[in-house]
Amino acid sequence: MSRLQSTINRRALITGRALTTERVIAPPSGEIASIIVQARPDQLTTVEAGILALPGCEIHGRDIRGKLIVVVDAPNAGALGSTMNTIASLPHVHSACLVFHAIDAG
Repeated sequence: MSRLQSTINRRALITGRALTTERVIAPPSGEIASIIVQARPDQLTTVEAGILALPGCEIHGRDIRGKLIVVVDAPNAGALGSTMNTIASLPHVHSACLVFHAIDAG
């Protein structure tokens, strides 16, 4: 059995350029995510202020045991990841876990 040689390479297939050589331009979109943040209960107000100072962050829930529900609206996945890393690196934050993520295609 002989195999046919293909001019389509793996990279072209993955990036969506298998049928055309034109540059793929992603449509304008935004990223939205919910993050549960666990922080020291006695420092919750400080952590909350630090999160609210970040662009695109809102706090939608608070628990006296140190949990915050944070919603992040970012222009792209890179900005979303950067914001999540910044939250996780804030003083008195034990963890920041992604619980929901969606792409808004406008």
